[in-house]
Amino acid sequence: MTTPVAIKICGITRLEDALAAASLGVQALGFVLWAKSPRATTAGAIGPILAALPPFVTPVGVFVDPTAEEVGRAREAGIQVAQVHGAVPALPAGMRLLRAVSLGVEDGAIDPEVPGTGAVLVDAHDAVRRGGTGRTVNWSRVRLVAAGRPVILAGGLTPENVGAAIVEARPYAVDVASGVERAPGLKDHDRLAAFVVAVRAHA
Repeated sequence: MTTPVAIKICGITRLEDALAAASLGVQALGFVLWAKSPRATTAGAIGPILAALPPFVTPVGVFVDPTAEEVGRAREAGIQVAQVHGAVPALPAGMRLLRAVSLGVEDGAIDPEVPGTGAVLVDAHDAVRRGGTGRTVNWSRVRLVAAGRPVILAGGLTPENVGAAIVEARPYAVDVASGVERAPGLKDHDRLAAFVVAVRAHA
């Protein structure tokens, strides 16, 4: 029996989008806590959204080179997982880490290297925007990484291509932002639903 592929909807900025995603049964929601992102929000703004989420939906904070204080404020607001692009600070008690990486030069390698066999999020490399670029990664090369550890696949996924991505990359989970939006940070609920249907059809 095939293990279902988990779904993370990233770049949530509005309560109605969070609730729409949760109603579709997604496992995680991402909140971008980096001021330079077009999907940026703040620890103060996400409190009411997190309070309204049903059980078993994991709130993930997305950070770029954060300070320990920034991650601490997010933890106080209710964020459970720190998705970190760049340098990782000391994390507060109870906060789990998800490293964001890109594909390395050699097949099966990731950059930066993350020791062990813990989960990583593989996204398209962009030194400026970091994520949410709408660009895909090489799914066949991601599959080599996924053979040794759980991979959350990000980068340019849409309702139209996520099925092929799952077949090729064999990820543990998929992560979408721009592929289900009307504008940065504003989710299209029809595309959200279509994305979930497509994932479940191929998982």
